[in-house]
Amino acid sequence: MEILARGAVELGLHLTDQQLDQFEVYYRELVDWNQRMNLTAITEYSEVQVKHFLDSLTVCLTLPQGLLPGAAVVEVGAGAGLPGLALKLVYPDSRLALVESVGKKTAFLRHLVETLGLANVEVYTGRAEELARQPGLRESFDLALARGLAKLPALLEYTLPFCRVGGRVVAWKHGGIDQEIAGAAEALNVLGGRLTAAHQVGVTGLTDNRVLLVVEKVKPTPPVYPRRPGVAAKRPL
Repeated sequence: MEILARGAVELGLHLTDQQLDQFEVYYRELVDWNQRMNLTAITEYSEVQVKHFLDSLTVCLTLPQGLLPGAAVVEVGAGAGLPGLALKLVYPDSRLALVESVGKKTAFLRHLVETLGLANVEVYTGRAEELARQPGLRESFDLALARGLAKLPALLEYTLPFCRVGGRVVAWKHGGIDQEIAGAAEALNVLGGRLTAAHQVGVTGLTDNRVLLVVEKVKPTPPVYPRRPGVAAKRPL
């Protein structure tokens, strides 16, 4: 994991040997399970270190003070657990919820959590639109993560209902998104969000003009949101 270790330094992170060993286990399990299900198209050792692990840890660019112990994090559309589980390895005292609708993928996530010996991680199989209405999940999180999830208006409808007022959404995007941001103005207004930052990612090996959008939750999301499954994608705000 030397490439990951060097890249992490660019983010102000110094990964311990134990953390690097955990990322090594993560890689082995990802590649093994990927032979039986479609978790990722990226499996080459160096590419996983950069395009999955390091890309996930760029969220730390939005966390200049790091994560406080006990901070509640949710990843929506968790897939193979990136970025959520990568961030958990760096901040083991955080609490993490992984939301994923595909049962085979949540089976992988539960296996990985057990294999890595991680505490305070919950895996939920279901649609974000339904889970975000559950007591204990709705408006309960300090940070919501969304990587490769959807266009911004739909993404906000999937994520902002999970955030408490004062919490934040971080979304992974690529450059040239001015039009997408402009098109999300109504969603931000309706759902209680405010775009506060767009961090350009300038880490070695990560190209495509990567950008991290930060949205603060400034008021409660109205009870009618999120709408029923599928509506946000078909009829975005």
